[in-house]
Amino acid sequence: MVRVVLHTSSAEWPKTFADEARRIERALAGIEVGVHHTGSTSVPGLRAKPIIDITMTVPDSTDEQAYLPALAEAGYEFVLREPEWFEHRLFKRLAPNVNLHVFTVGSPEVDRMLLFRDHLRTNDRDRELYQSTKAALAAREWSTVQDYADAKSDVVAVILARATCDRDLGSARMID
Repeated sequence: MVRVVLHTSSAEWPKTFADEARRIERALAGIEVGVHHTGSTSVPGLRAKPIIDITMTVPDSTDEQAYLPALAEAGYEFVLREPEWFEHRLFKRLAPNVNLHVFTVGSPEVDRMLLFRDHLRTNDRDRELYQSTKAALAAREWSTVQDYADAKSDVVAVILARATCDRDLGSARMID
């Protein structure tokens, strides 16, 4: 069984992201990449597992030879290939502790992640809802960490629906 331990938000998390973003961009010089800090460590004030989630876009995530060797050389270990989920690829780095998620440019999943992150950064009510949900779930034991992540799906869907509505209302106001 696995216990999820949430840590108090740290000013080091954005610094670690910035250092790792530079490492990735240097390693992949010459390749058009987008590098984004995602996950709970990207939201100031939100308790989180102390793992920096980085979401990266490349021209074609299925063209692993274009980026995998350079990421391996930079200290990232290839962990998982999920062709059924937006052609997602996952890499890990242990020091510092990083999950690097790779998608193809234009993936709707990246848009969803960034919308969720940006909404939590600006919406106190939904940030608190997400925080309390995470805390309640972290108090339980899980077979895997993925089971914990999956258990947050319903609240994530609710928050994303509100974020989408807020974004769409904002866009409609700009047109008026």
